[in-house]
Amino acid sequence: ISTAVIGITPVFIKAAYAVFEKNWASMDMLASLALIFSIIHGEWISTIFITLMLTAARILAALSESQTERSLKGLLKLRPEKVKLKREGKIVVVSPNDLVKGDIIIVDAGERIPVDGMVVFGQASVDESSLTGESLPVEKVLNDVARSSTLVTSGSLHIKTESVGKDTLIEKIIALVQSAETEKPAIETLGQKFGKIYLIGTFLVSALLLLITQDTALVLAVILVVCADDIAIAIPLTYLRAIGSAAKQGIVIKGSRYLETLGKVDAIVFDKTGTLTSGTPRVMSVIPVNDIADKYLVAIAASAAARSSHPLSKALLEYAKEQNISYESSAMTGEVVSGMGVSIATPEGSVFFGRKDFLCKQDISIPKILTDHEESESDKGRSVSYVTLDNKVLGIVSFGDSIKPEAKRVIKELRELGIKHIIMLSGDNERAARTVAEELRLDAFYAGLYPEDKVTKLKELHEKYTVAMVGDGVNDAAALALAHVGIAMGGLGSDGAIESANIVLMKDNLSAIPQAVRLAHTARSISVQDFYIWGFTNIFGLALVFVGIIGPTGAAVYNFISDFFPLLNSLRARVTSSGARI
Repeated sequence: ISTAVIGITPVFIKAAYAVFEKNWASMDMLASLALIFSIIHGEWISTIFITLMLTAARILAALSESQTERSLKGLLKLRPEKVKLKREGKIVVVSPNDLVKGDIIIVDAGERIPVDGMVVFGQASVDESSLTGESLPVEKVLNDVARSSTLVTSGSLHIKTESVGKDTLIEKIIALVQSAETEKPAIETLGQKFGKIYLIGTFLVSALLLLITQDTALVLAVILVVCADDIAIAIPLTYLRAIGSAAKQGIVIKGSRYLETLGKVDAIVFDKTGTLTSGTPRVMSVIPVNDIADKYLVAIAASAAARSSHPLSKALLEYAKEQNISYESSAMTGEVVSGMGVSIATPEGSVFFGRKDFLCKQDISIPKILTDHEESESDKGRSVSYVTLDNKVLGIVSFGDSIKPEAKRVIKELRELGIKHIIMLSGDNERAARTVAEELRLDAFYAGLYPEDKVTKLKELHEKYTVAMVGDGVNDAAALALAHVGIAMGGLGSDGAIESANIVLMKDNLSAIPQAVRLAHTARSISVQDFYIWGFTNIFGLALVFVGIIGPTGAAVYNFISDFFPLLNSLRARVTSSGARI
């Protein structure tokens, strides 16, 4: 008896607290009713089983919450306790907490990077799976970004510190996810509404049954069978499990209600630059005149581009590297013509690489075939640079923002998942936006938008659809915050976008979006399954009671065992690198 009294006390306290909070649908209210009947009937064993089943349900939920928390907070443990700091020509070992912005640290093979920063010396392979879920190591060289908690698998890096402690990307992401543990999805709210009706119905049916039969043992057995503690735990457990699993795959979900809403989305709005496209210029075509070879044109242009830090020059040099094209990189003289291009002297003669305006000012004749090509490339939203040698035009090189290789496949997958409207918003010009929209076969696009215009457009779409917004930059932050579900591309995204979004994709890969949608559908399906399991076990248990097979003690044991069915079903909500699993 003393054991039962000790066990039931917390239940009564929680029930009283629920009444005070006007939460009449709590499982503690129904459990309290069952406990009162048990005490009146002297069923102390039933009382113990009631407290056991409540305790078991809460322990299982707590274990799942702890697992979710470990999958996120475990990233903090990846931060090393010591780091090598280069200071005044000497190398000293300090705590990461002692680092400040601008410090140069040294990270060797087998060590984890403790800060966010930039590589200033060295080359190394870095395992970024702790942040992105990507299993293959990434090569880091001069000027590359290095992120905290990632592991140097080979080589050595000197990193200039830019963010430490709470300002690092990993800490910000963890802070976002921590709120998920207290969020409640809409389906749970529906469960609470159902619970109010269910609780009232249980009270009325129990009272009526007691009035008709005068059999407190029968009423107690019925209450013990239908006690809805399992479903009250199972629904939030499904979403907690799903969020924790997604985090391991680099999909960070701020709250379960956002995951539930994602499953209802019928329109997804994409930002263009950096989201659907790479966000950096690439060589799209090389068009020489006469019999000049493509490689020769690129080699001449690259010799000039090597003297410039302009993004188009960098893109050309990257293209030359990809195509294994060698070029003269040690010109004696040269100058960058502001706003026009770059001009240098090479052993083959004077070379210019840049805009047509410069050629016009120098009275250099341009073949009509090239002006026609330039117009064609411009219609596609591309930028064109001319290449000359001793004032003779050799050809043009066009640059554009290339569509991400996975974009077409992702759009197709989203349509298969039931997304009916896929729209693009862009601050770019209409020609460039149209080219991307047509190639990806989007339903609509809007170009030339400022951040406030994107917000206005989102408000219009809200009137028609449940909208998810995908973006990566500061200019997307307001739209991400406004959307029903904001999704930030965290791999290359800005801190502003990450903080405004409800879901953060740590991989700079669109494939995580259909992955997240599948997970939302999975969580919803499992929640519905939980209701079916709960309903079936209740019906079967009531049948056992009314035919006299089990009494109050048997009903308590039955409820204790059957509680685990929906709870274990909820634990199946997870996502892998290939998608959600049921």
